[in-house]
Amino acid sequence: MNLIAGVHHIAIICSNYENSKKFYTEILGFEVIREVYRKERNSYKLDLSCQGNYIIELFSFPNPPARISRPEACGLRHLAFQVSNLEEMISYLRDKGIICEPIRIDEFTGKRFTFTEDPDALPIEFYEI
Repeated sequence: MNLIAGVHHIAIICSNYENSKKFYTEILGFEVIREVYRKERNSYKLDLSCQGNYIIELFSFPNPPARISRPEACGLRHLAFQVSNLEEMISYLRDKGIICEPIRIDEFTGKRFTFTEDPDALPIEFYEI
């Protein structure tokens, strides 16, 4: 019996709220559902959707510790987003000054994908469907 209905959201803590907000909204195109400032925590919480689906909670906290990314550490490895045209996504990001790794092929599905990173070096994968 599978009691899980799906993924509700992904929570991300950023080091520079304005930079990350711009990346996820203006560059990746997520829509803002709501933005609140939580005075007691000196923290913003930004709820974002993709194609109408609630997907990301972006948090700011004062002085969060740096994320260990490379070499890979235990825990969340990366976020992966589906795209219908990988070259178009790479070209779009390049025009915004964001560099992607060379295209790779998934050895099990034969699908193409690439990686970049968000402003805090969180790896972001774009997987062609």
